[in-house]
Amino acid sequence: MTQNNRCASGGRIDRSRTLRFTFNGKSYEGFEGDTLASALLANDVRVTARSFKYHRPRGIVGHGPEEPATLVELDGEDASGNRPATTVPLRDGLSARSVNCWPSPEFDIGGVNQLLSRFIPAGFYYKTFKWPNWHLFEPSIRKAAGLAAAPAQPPSSGHFEARHAHADVLVAGAGPAGLKAALKAGRAGKRVFLADEDSEAGGSLLNCDLSIDGQPAMGWVEAAVLELRGMANVTHLQNATVWAYREHNLLIVNERNPDQGSIIERSWRVRAGEVVIATGATERAMVFSNNDRPGVMLASSVQAYFNRWGVIPGKRVVLFTNNNSAYAVASDLIAAGVRVEAILDSRSCVPQAALELVPEITVQSSTVVGDVRGHKGVKAVKAVSSSGSVNWIECDLLAHSGGWNPTVHLWSQSRSTLRFDEDLAAFLPYQPVQNCTAVGAAAGQLTLDQIIDGGEELAYEIEPLWRVDLPGQRGKAFLDIQNDVSVSDVHLALREGYDNVEHVKRYTTGGMGIDQGKTGNINIIGTVAMQKGVPLQEVGTTTFRSPYTPVSFGAIGGLREDSVLFPYRHTPVTQWNKDNGAVMYEAGARWRRPGYFPQQGEGLQDAVNRECRAVREGVGVYDGSPLGTFELKGRDVPQFLDFIYSNMVSSLTPGNGRYGLMLSDDGLILDDGVVFRLDEHRWLVSTSTGHADSINQHMEKLLQTEFPDWQVMITTVTSQWNNATICGPRARDVMQALGTDVDLSPEVFPFMSFRDGTVAGFPARIVRVSFTGELSFEVNVAPRHMAELWAKVIEAGAPFGIQPVGSESSHVLRVEKGFLSLGHEVDGTVDAYDLGMGWAMSKKKTDYLGKRSIQLRREGKATRRELVGILPEDHNRQVPEGAPLTPGGRKEATEGLVTACVWSVVNDRWVGLALLKNGHSRHGEIAHVRLKDEVIPVKITKPVFHDPDGKLLRS
Repeated sequence: MTQNNRCASGGRIDRSRTLRFTFNGKSYEGFEGDTLASALLANDVRVTARSFKYHRPRGIVGHGPEEPATLVELDGEDASGNRPATTVPLRDGLSARSVNCWPSPEFDIGGVNQLLSRFIPAGFYYKTFKWPNWHLFEPSIRKAAGLAAAPAQPPSSGHFEARHAHADVLVAGAGPAGLKAALKAGRAGKRVFLADEDSEAGGSLLNCDLSIDGQPAMGWVEAAVLELRGMANVTHLQNATVWAYREHNLLIVNERNPDQGSIIERSWRVRAGEVVIATGATERAMVFSNNDRPGVMLASSVQAYFNRWGVIPGKRVVLFTNNNSAYAVASDLIAAGVRVEAILDSRSCVPQAALELVPEITVQSSTVVGDVRGHKGVKAVKAVSSSGSVNWIECDLLAHSGGWNPTVHLWSQSRSTLRFDEDLAAFLPYQPVQNCTAVGAAAGQLTLDQIIDGGEELAYEIEPLWRVDLPGQRGKAFLDIQNDVSVSDVHLALREGYDNVEHVKRYTTGGMGIDQGKTGNINIIGTVAMQKGVPLQEVGTTTFRSPYTPVSFGAIGGLREDSVLFPYRHTPVTQWNKDNGAVMYEAGARWRRPGYFPQQGEGLQDAVNRECRAVREGVGVYDGSPLGTFELKGRDVPQFLDFIYSNMVSSLTPGNGRYGLMLSDDGLILDDGVVFRLDEHRWLVSTSTGHADSINQHMEKLLQTEFPDWQVMITTVTSQWNNATICGPRARDVMQALGTDVDLSPEVFPFMSFRDGTVAGFPARIVRVSFTGELSFEVNVAPRHMAELWAKVIEAGAPFGIQPVGSESSHVLRVEKGFLSLGHEVDGTVDAYDLGMGWAMSKKKTDYLGKRSIQLRREGKATRRELVGILPEDHNRQVPEGAPLTPGGRKEATEGLVTACVWSVVNDRWVGLALLKNGHSRHGEIAHVRLKDEVIPVKITKPVFHDPDGKLLRS
């Protein structure tokens, strides 16, 4: 198919490489270097979309991420939705279709909404669909006004990846200002991370014909890029958008199609010492009747399609502007032989320098566009002068420019402030909150000569025009083209009392969603200001939220194996676990731990049964290194521990330990763990894996705010000790086979004590604790010895049938014993008494954290959910964890829930734990688990199914 709008030469495309693609089922051709948008315009495809709410015909408006009108879905290996057509690189075989239209954008059934537009203004769904309820109408409304559906399958062409980086300077944007900043930092020897969202560096210089010292400006760009590539301290990424700015100079970058084989997108988390925001500026639209018709485009985009892609979107052009930048566009079009019918300038006095660029063009000052004729394409524009004269100018393309908005999204995300500049009629960066600097157009330097010495560009002058306001004006004038927000919508919001700009945004949806106010936000602010009769600074701006441009969920998540959102934490035996077939799980605090170790032909349940049987009947070993461990030292540690634990801790003697509960201010369980006293002033506190960091913060906060005079020093030693926990009836035999100088007899080395010595030739601390309910020895060594110790444990335990144990089996073993789990039984509503652990609540201490809250709660005598055991009447029937318990299994309010249910090898049946109203007094009763199509009767028992007297763990 011929590309009717393609120039015979020019542009930065490779005309020797023809690419074939389909759009809405029709075949077209483009060239290497095209975007989907430039290729569609080259093929004279004008109607490319339908609008969000009214389903009005829409065409391509912009040329980059600011594109508000044409969103597409990609099929096949590119599967994704809601992609601006201007940001989709063309490739051979690309298949794309328009969003939110059926059967096609040329003829859309949803277009009937245009006839109903008077009845569906902004916020209509809040006021109209109240009876019988909103949910009756919600599916059809969302379908009619929706965006693209999520792809049924992930992209088939590769995978996503996540990486972390640190930089002295991160530069967002590789236009002239960004390149200049990167060169300065790179030459100073700083670590530089330069990210630019376009396919090649240059920014606005890619789209216009400018010079630096009399030479093409792109020559300067190419030299700068070449120098940066030669610097080992510079990371330079193209096709990489800095889309989020978080606290402490953490920025998130989405890199698309990196030259790394099968990687689709890579998400970077970059921590920077300094951030340079060189994101340029975005041209804003003019607001007039029917300003959304196909063929109404941003002036800078018309210029970009010609200079960069060799495409001229129209044969007869009218320009409408209130500033100087449109005159350079007209000059470029004339040089290409395009017929420019007129320039309509709303200013009463056009600068002479601008007129000198276009001596052969009719310039009508004090003139605005009042309307556009044409439904699926521009046919004529209505020129209205300040004197009231009207004339229609025939054309097929209207290029308009309402001025330029510095792209301050990242600046605002950093919580830095903005100010309104009267001369530029734009909001500019003002006071930084983090260590960041805005440069170039992002800082209001809107011409090349303000950025680069020797740059040549027409000076920028503007008289703001927030909207065309003419008597008897008909037709919708859109402020936010993407979300179908018109001037009348904003006026309605103000009439109904939503006069705060944030309220206007939410009432009308202006500046929301994918657009985030790129082209229309300031026009909304200007319209509010005009209607209220106040300055724009007083109206203020809305919040620019991340992401700046659409980001796929795959990119946000990254590859969930070896490279993740946060780096996984590993122990020295992680590789041994993988080499021996472990199915790895992600555990609390980002640890990677084995879930289970399947052998040949085993599934999950078979492997778990085998591991549990080994611990109950022989011996097993697990890696307990991730448990949180803290060493506390100082004169006041005993009274501090007595305050944060509910039971008495200060009475411990050196070498002994005690299990205890930490409570929150409201008396609920915060964590559980074991405390050991090392000597007079040194203590060891063990916490759960997932809560280690929060418990550290909890202790530090108390010491810094409540007890600043107490002498307590906390040292995190989680990573300083690794341990292999040998558990089961044969654990002592394995320890003796390993060789140790510690007397392991129960009389000398009792339960809940520790001894320092050597094990298998390594300096070790042996601790007698049990998380399985069996005889256990926790062998703690330095990390450098852990892998070798583990290998020796496996070797020494082989004659006794030792088995490595994963977290699935640990869960079964703790349920059999009735040990609590913070992720199951501790649900944020129960206290220690509910869990049958009143023995851990000291009656000797005058106070401890949470004590008064518990007393107040207990005095209320409210019905409590209490921990019980459950036995399904059918021994072979598993009960889903989280399933509700209801009276008689009826569809009534729940009286509890199942917190755990496991196959018990020692009981040869399914057993479980539950939280049940008044459960402690209901042992022996039958309760009922209600599922969707079934009721399961269960017997209520004590919450312990193995060795209730604890003889085995003390053996």
